[in-house]
Amino acid sequence: MKNPKDSRRDFLKKSLSATAALTLGGVLPAFSSKSYRNILGANERIKVAVMGVNSRGYALALNFASQPNAEVLHVSDVDSLAAEKCIQAVSMVQQKIPKNTLDFRKSLEDKDMDVLVVAAPDHWHAPAAILACKAGKDVYLEKPASHNPNEGELLLQATNKYKRIIQMGNQRRSWPHVAEAIKALHAGVIGRPYMAKTWYSNNRAPIGIGKKVPVPQHLDYDLWQGPAPREDYRDNIIHYNWHWFWNWGTGESLNNGTHMVDLARWGLQVNYPTTVSSAGGRYHYQDDWETPDTQIINLEFENKSLITWEGRSCNGLNVESSSVGVIFYGEEGAIKIDGGNNYSILDRQNKVVKEVKYERQVDPRNLSDPTHELDSIHIQNMFDAIRKGTPLAADIYGGQTSTLLVQLGNIAQRVGRSLDIDPKTGHILNNPEALQYWSRAYQPGWEPSI
Repeated sequence: MKNPKDSRRDFLKKSLSATAALTLGGVLPAFSSKSYRNILGANERIKVAVMGVNSRGYALALNFASQPNAEVLHVSDVDSLAAEKCIQAVSMVQQKIPKNTLDFRKSLEDKDMDVLVVAAPDHWHAPAAILACKAGKDVYLEKPASHNPNEGELLLQATNKYKRIIQMGNQRRSWPHVAEAIKALHAGVIGRPYMAKTWYSNNRAPIGIGKKVPVPQHLDYDLWQGPAPREDYRDNIIHYNWHWFWNWGTGESLNNGTHMVDLARWGLQVNYPTTVSSAGGRYHYQDDWETPDTQIINLEFENKSLITWEGRSCNGLNVESSSVGVIFYGEEGAIKIDGGNNYSILDRQNKVVKEVKYERQVDPRNLSDPTHELDSIHIQNMFDAIRKGTPLAADIYGGQTSTLLVQLGNIAQRVGRSLDIDPKTGHILNNPEALQYWSRAYQPGWEPSI
């Protein structure tokens, strides 16, 4: 009788191989993933280390491993169970076992490693990317670019100083139909666009009141906290609920709002606002959740345009038939981009004059891998930037600007009033209380520096 573990392993291998073949089909349809990979010598592949592989990082590790011109060299996670699971899955895809490197900083010492993929919690994003730049590595950085505005500025300084490439995980900038919609918007298909409404909705459960319990043996909690000031381990923080605690996370606005606000900023061709306001709070449940579960951020710009973001973490009612999206309102109509690679153009009488749909389903509420195939385009864009000097679809300069917009929204929320912003720099004007949130306190000895 066949061992159940062997059956499961065979199933995983077939499933992952099929996924890899599907992804590669979009790159070079005439070849299977195995034959295409054999075309490229080991020295021509971009070697990758993936930091944080419990959820989104797991999907990214598999995606990078499935690219014919890449190899996952290191898997780094403070949770040994997550690391082992990812290593097994990656090994099946690329037919080579990556190194299990608990501390990602050790992977930065590897001269063969080219790119650090940062998918750890938000408080690690900028510090890890800065360390990678200092080590001479390029970076694929999941959103948000930083935990706070000061870290974002340090990250840009590091990028300039060490001349590194950082592609931010605003992958929708590489999705073909989304890019097509923005191109049509810029060409004037709805006249001058002056407002972008963005949103995200979900039905997240309560997280309860955490209890102080011993740290699991498979978790290095000190390394997980890293630059963040130390807090006792509680049973309702790891692996996902850290998003809702200010010490490590940035709330739904940066968790999901960053994506749509980035599209809004791209479409309206704006950078820094003049005024930022926010309303909301933890409305649905009474528990340890600190960031808003219900929030509306308004960002006003000098060119008489407006971006709004509506986040509803605990009420998943769709807006315009989608759980996530952006609508641009212009003088002659509107353009709607939903959570997938789809868009529609409407005239002033609400008539759909053009509708473009992607042939495959995209699940924007999938926590780890909304669309493997489309994300491959974003990865290949970064590889082209490294190898050929091709412009990045989502460089860190624009990525941090979009991140800053929602950071400013969170700061307005925390001080309870509107912020005046310098439209040339994005800095807060005449508000000492708000400026307290521009940076953060660090665990001594873990402060990021360039």
